[in-house]
Amino acid sequence: MNNFLLIHDFLKKYKKLFVNELFIPPKVFVKQEPRSNSGAKYELKKYENLICNCQECHLSEIRKNFVFGTGDPNADIVFIGEAPGAEEDSKGLPFTGKAGKLLNKILSAINMNRHEGVFILNVLKCRTPDNRDPLPSEIEKCMPYLQKQINIINPKLIVALGKVAGKTLIKEDMPLKNMRGITFDYCGKPLRVTYHPAALLRNQNLKRLAWDDFQWIKEYMNELNG
Repeated sequence: MNNFLLIHDFLKKYKKLFVNELFIPPKVFVKQEPRSNSGAKYELKKYENLICNCQECHLSEIRKNFVFGTGDPNADIVFIGEAPGAEEDSKGLPFTGKAGKLLNKILSAINMNRHEGVFILNVLKCRTPDNRDPLPSEIEKCMPYLQKQINIINPKLIVALGKVAGKTLIKEDMPLKNMRGITFDYCGKPLRVTYHPAALLRNQNLKRLAWDDFQWIKEYMNELNG
């Protein structure tokens, strides 16, 4: 019996008992308990084991390590770069070089760190030759992995670091300065774009702008968390 017939049968029986008065009980709101950290950790580790030997594109032939990502499985914020660099490829962890150290300092300045409330990853899981920009075909192969990670972590905010990550997620090619200060939507999650830490190392003048972006991130998270 389909749902419509079940409902119809229920209402006929109800009418015999209560004539034409339909009693609707008050709503009872059941508070959903947050997913346990161990559960999310298990889901991410299981997924990492599933995809870590990926050979969907030629980058698998030249990588040293598949760089899945690292951080808090129940993170409120996910930071997304474009692809691993040489040191990240060597260690198998994202943002471990000079840019990563700068990111750590910035996070510390807004009372955050990469181990609590934060998860860091890249659009691509493998290093590109000579750190060139990812090719559309490479992004296409890796995007399902990124989307699955975001679904598991379920963050409150996504932050794209750099133009490549930004334009990939918003699906529009524009100067990074035009992406800043706008809250985009990515699969139902708020998305902001700021400068990649590597760009800040190359151009000191961008640090003030990036700091403004991270101040916004701090204030936004404070408002969300009360």
